[in-house]
Amino acid sequence: MRRIIAQARKELTQLLRDPLALGLALVLPVGLTALMGTTVSLTVTDIPIVIQDFDQTPLSRRYADAFRTSLTYRVVTLPPATSPETMLARGRARAAVIIPEHFEREIRRHRPVEAQVLVDATDGNTAQLIRGSAGQITRAFARPLGGATVPAIQTATRLWFNPGREPRKFYGPGFLVLGLSIFPTVLAALAMSREGEQKTILQVYVSSISAHEFLLGKILAGMVIGFAQCMLLAVLMFTLFGLRFAGDPTPVIVGSVLFVFCVMSFGSLVGAAIPNQAAAVQAVALGGFLLSFLLSGLIFPIENIPGTLRWISNFVQARYYVLIVRDAFLQGGGWPAVWWAVLAIGAIGLVFYGLAWRAMRRMQVKA
Repeated sequence: MRRIIAQARKELTQLLRDPLALGLALVLPVGLTALMGTTVSLTVTDIPIVIQDFDQTPLSRRYADAFRTSLTYRVVTLPPATSPETMLARGRARAAVIIPEHFEREIRRHRPVEAQVLVDATDGNTAQLIRGSAGQITRAFARPLGGATVPAIQTATRLWFNPGREPRKFYGPGFLVLGLSIFPTVLAALAMSREGEQKTILQVYVSSISAHEFLLGKILAGMVIGFAQCMLLAVLMFTLFGLRFAGDPTPVIVGSVLFVFCVMSFGSLVGAAIPNQAAAVQAVALGGFLLSFLLSGLIFPIENIPGTLRWISNFVQARYYVLIVRDAFLQGGGWPAVWWAVLAIGAIGLVFYGLAWRAMRRMQVKA
């Protein structure tokens, strides 16, 4: 144990003497989480649209005003002698609402009337949202006009966990996970690959320290930095994102310990297998960033990932940590809801550590 603590102390001393590495460890994760957590949003608002009213009656103007009062749309002026299709082609509008002639007359006679909505479908997801929102506005407008059948069952919707539908409360915990997936892994990979690149690993081979002690010392030092990162990011959740613990905090505490151990073991594995700092960082960018960003459910549900790739997410530790963090800050299900995710992170961490130890052990035997 004394050798492990001595190794960890040596790693921390080297890190504290390097201001750039210290900034990478503590400042950059907070900045990245604050920036991405407050700027990324899939909630569509302020979409520019044009309205062409061929009827020019009080009822048609009320229908147009329903779009103007919506937070989803921003009605822009349609210049004279300019068609809605031209506005779409020039990129000045994302959609066009065309109100036909005799709009009010047909409605008063309880005859079907159809307003046309042209949507720029370059971005398929936004186009679908525009279409759905236009349909909701139309149904809300038509409901009190009479002649419409009142449904026998009406639903009363109540939003749980995030009633204000604030995107930052959903993305904030996700980018906390992303920050912890990137920076501790990079530090661990650099620390390990530097030993091989600068040939200082030879000093380890001729010493009496074992591969377990060497790896555990490096991982322990990295976990200290990782915990500091986690504390700073938690403070950011409480302040900038306005989150609080929704229930028992012990699952996220235990899960954070195991997750930091897991990413440090992964970084050590990469550094031991690739004794080149530039190549090790590239490998970490793939395993620590891309997989965590795309296959963890951070941005979109895992169910939306194609089945041919979805199975890979089972081996991505960030997938399970996202569930734990979001449960801690939003849902509050506690151990009954996330115990399996905590175990999964621990199991993946042990696999990474075993592979890193095997790589170090093989290197020592070769020496």
